[in-house]
Amino acid sequence: MSYSTYGSTGTWQEKLADKCREANYHPPVFQIVSDRRGGRTAWSSTVTVQGQQISARFWYDGQYVDNAKEDAAEVALKHLTGGSPTSPVQQGRHAW
Repeated sequence: MSYSTYGSTGTWQEKLADKCREANYHPPVFQIVSDRRGGRTAWSSTVTVQGQQISARFWYDGQYVDNAKEDAAEVALKHLTGGSPTSPVQQGRHAW
């Protein structure tokens, strides 16, 4: 899969899984993490790829917890391909 393919449709999680399969890595393993902040809880994610744990860039409200996994997957994929993650503002994400 070439770098240009990553601009196509599909979630970052799917793209990361595809890249791991292509490189004969174990599938990525996601973990949701939380942090109590006053009366609310913020959510984020980490993903482990080839023994390296990579964190999402941002914390999210509970209703957007899947965005935390997408964020972590994007960071991990860009790490594997040597790119840099795009700004969440450009992606229209709902950060904490």
